[in-house]
Amino acid sequence: MNAVLAEQAITRTGGNAAERGLLRFITAGSVDDGKSTLIGRLLFDSKGIFADQLDAMSRAKHKRTVGDTIDLSLLTDGLEAEREQGITIDVAYRYFATPKRKFIIADTPGHEQYTRNMVTGASTADAVIILIDVSKVKLGDDGSVELLIQTKRHSTIAHLLQIEHVIVAVNKMDLVNYDQKVYDRIVAAYVEFAKTLGLKDIHPIPLSALAGDNVVTRGDKLGWYQGPTLIELLESLSVYDESHDEPFRFPVQLVARHNGHEADDFRGYMGRIEAGKVRKGDKLVVQPSGQTATVKDIQTFDGSIEQAVVGQSITLLLEEHVDISRGDMLSAADRPAELLKTVHADLCWLSEEPLDLRRKYWLKHTTRQVGARVTKIESLLDINTQEKRAADEVKLNGIASVTINVQQPLAADAYDAIRSTGAFILIDEVTHQTVAAGMIRLA
Repeated sequence: MNAVLAEQAITRTGGNAAERGLLRFITAGSVDDGKSTLIGRLLFDSKGIFADQLDAMSRAKHKRTVGDTIDLSLLTDGLEAEREQGITIDVAYRYFATPKRKFIIADTPGHEQYTRNMVTGASTADAVIILIDVSKVKLGDDGSVELLIQTKRHSTIAHLLQIEHVIVAVNKMDLVNYDQKVYDRIVAAYVEFAKTLGLKDIHPIPLSALAGDNVVTRGDKLGWYQGPTLIELLESLSVYDESHDEPFRFPVQLVARHNGHEADDFRGYMGRIEAGKVRKGDKLVVQPSGQTATVKDIQTFDGSIEQAVVGQSITLLLEEHVDISRGDMLSAADRPAELLKTVHADLCWLSEEPLDLRRKYWLKHTTRQVGARVTKIESLLDINTQEKRAADEVKLNGIASVTINVQQPLAADAYDAIRSTGAFILIDEVTHQTVAAGMIRLA
């Protein structure tokens, strides 16, 4: 909730949050790699924890530290089941700031069972910290290095979701006496794997979240490492929202009318700008109907404005009376979205029930929900080898390329071009459970 309130406060000031130094990042990796402890260490050492929170953690019955030492993982593991088992189950959001930048952190689960929760946290992230526990990596005498499957799975998801920056945090260096050779071998193995994915912006860093070495302060035992600490690295990452330069996209959430007792026939279209910008007098096209209209006014909570940009929630008034309802898309007339009846996409399957080509699903895209059926599984991705193979089903946590037919056309973009209008979810028609997260790929 704190993260949501923080983001709302940033949005109310106008403009784009990324330009004011906000960085959204997640932690990912395998079970017990130290993700929650790392976030707790970040907050503790950067003075982002209140006194009552420290007191509550020191008295927690499920803490796993000796004596008066605080179990920093309890700061994000808030569920009783999480504290009892010592694992992260749900996504926990935390907000903190340094003099140089504001941060929203998503602590995501490491268990394969909760990969769907990791996908949720990663969907809005600018950066990901992939934690690797040095004590779990198998180092062969022949020089081979075997990374854990969850490290590969989360890296694959980060690539599919196009997270811009990947920080490879080699954690628990204290367990190998801060051995540089161990660190170098693990980083070399990860870089080699990242090449098969196509990940480019990789930042390796050695640290010990429990001891605090190289998180906020520089540890003496890592003197051989000449790079920045983790917090310095997070403060330096560039975040540029390319959706500023993309064509205007405005999914309509609500049609606003006056209360019926006024002569003025007010009709406004409310929503959030997902890409581009809009000014009074701009020509727009209503999708999927194809009608055109001109922007008459742009209303916000604080009154009328001349221009609005991506990320702002506004009400648009149009010169023409056109048929527009929730689920329609207002797009730049000269660069409209693609109208799709057949959708080619990559799917992360999130349900324990496998994908069934005979079943119908609801496809939720921006504010539009339409009936859909997966007609073909093009290929299934092997996480270990990154090879695509033929398959007739997709099980929990599977990543597949599929073809989907929808009952009504979608105004959409390729996920590679505009993330918000290239993403969707599939919902089971019977249980109403979200069963998949998808990314649209255009030929």
